[in-house]
Amino acid sequence: MSIAELKQIIESITITQLETAAELRDTERMVKENTAQMKETERLVKENTAQIKETDRQIKETDRQIKETDRQMKETDRQMKETGRKLREIGKQVGGLGNKFGTFAEGLAFSSIERILRKDFGMEAVTPRFSVIKGGEGQEYDVLAYRNGEASKGMIVEVKSSLDLAVIEQMKRKMERLFHWMPEHREKEFQGMVAYVEGSAAARQAVLAHGWHLVQVGEDLFELKTPPGFVPKIYRAAAR
Repeated sequence: MSIAELKQIIESITITQLETAAELRDTERMVKENTAQMKETERLVKENTAQIKETDRQIKETDRQIKETDRQMKETDRQMKETGRKLREIGKQVGGLGNKFGTFAEGLAFSSIERILRKDFGMEAVTPRFSVIKGGEGQEYDVLAYRNGEASKGMIVEVKSSLDLAVIEQMKRKMERLFHWMPEHREKEFQGMVAYVEGSAAARQAVLAHGWHLVQVGEDLFELKTPPGFVPKIYRAAAR
């Protein structure tokens, strides 16, 4: 083998080695790039996994909150029903108390009213809770008082724990239909009287404006509060 051929072989081997080295460098670079890409992919996978776990946690927390809200709504509904039941019960108790107090006021007032009717108005008969029934309808008077003879007259008394405009309207209806319910007293001249425990000045003035006597609770139980010079309204039966 000649020297020229040997040089040619050495040059060929050198070129091959250089090419191989270049290929190795390219391969190493690609491996590094692939490794970096794999790491980035692994990082993204971990992030996505974490996001999925967080989303799952949020979904579970939302579900828990929904269940808790539902439980609270059911508890609120139960409490509202219980509150409604208690309010209805309190309403019944208050209503019953009002009825009891009204009955108590009537009982407390009767002895004082009887004294006033007999002493100040000369009444002979004094009847508490007098009731009349005609044709399936009825009317009740807290107190009916009257006297016969030459000074024939009568008195209707309404006894209330609280004096208001509704009481006045009720009294007005009773007095206007007085002789319809008690025609046996047509020959008498009747007057009205309202006895009460508490009430406004306007309600008191309304009673006096209707011509009814006024009796209010005082130191001596119930006392006549009709002012001096008061002119009562006289109820007479219509001429037949």
